[in-house]
Amino acid sequence: MAPAPSIPKAAFWMALSIASFLLMSVAGRMTTSVLSVFQVLELRSVIGWFILLPLVLARGGFAAMASRRLPLHLARNIVHYVGQGAWLYALTLIPLGVLVSIEFTTPIWTALLAVLFLGERLNRFRIASIVLGLIGVIIIVRPSTGSIEPGHLIVLGAAVFFGASVVMVKALTRTDSVVRIIFWMLVVQSVLGLIPALIEWRNPPPEIWPWLFVIGFTGMSSHFCMARALTYADATLISPMDFLRVPLSALIGWLLYQEQIDAFTAGGAVLILMGNLLNLPRRSAKMAAATAD
Repeated sequence: MAPAPSIPKAAFWMALSIASFLLMSVAGRMTTSVLSVFQVLELRSVIGWFILLPLVLARGGFAAMASRRLPLHLARNIVHYVGQGAWLYALTLIPLGVLVSIEFTTPIWTALLAVLFLGERLNRFRIASIVLGLIGVIIIVRPSTGSIEPGHLIVLGAAVFFGASVVMVKALTRTDSVVRIIFWMLVVQSVLGLIPALIEWRNPPPEIWPWLFVIGFTGMSSHFCMARALTYADATLISPMDFLRVPLSALIGWLLYQEQIDAFTAGGAVLILMGNLLNLPRRSAKMAAATAD
């Protein structure tokens, strides 16, 4: 039985989800300053798998994780792995607030890719959201200055890959549970990243291990808390709260790394968020949960 709607409980779980994403950003920057991106991704997946294990056992064990759609799981996780790697690498190149602002184009790419591959309609709201998002990115990147930061393009590519991943997750949710999808995400990405991680492997210093556990835990808790929030309120209420990550990420970047956010980045972020708001009322709760993945 679904729990009774509750705005305070939804806000509580969403606040935990936002906190998890912010902690993951800080942990990602700390770990990638010492270890390679491939090694961080590998350890994140392995640690996350052990964190998920009790939930897997509670849902029927490994037999319950069997899926008839393994090719789609494989394709989705190759795409998601590339996106995660690009996101972590971009985290070492550009300010945190800028990265999160561009990352928020993910729902816009999701809408476009859903039209191309899932047969969804491109109505005037989606067209407006895509246009606003693209204008926002152009304002942030400012190609007219002749000095586009590689990190801008890398995180933009990550957002496109995340969008493709969301479309495939949406297809998977028609037959597979969220726990099963996350289980295969961790299994596939652990295997996929093993060799690249071993090639660049170095023993993590003792002071880095706590951050590795943080990135492994928050990678799971961010998804779980958002899913819990969606059980208490609709996506139209929950998803706008996630936009708080943009100013909060900028604040963390300023406090911890002395990063400055200029007027162009702030203006571009506003346009991207406006585009998301236009598209939001037409997105289902399940789609919003998948976007956090």
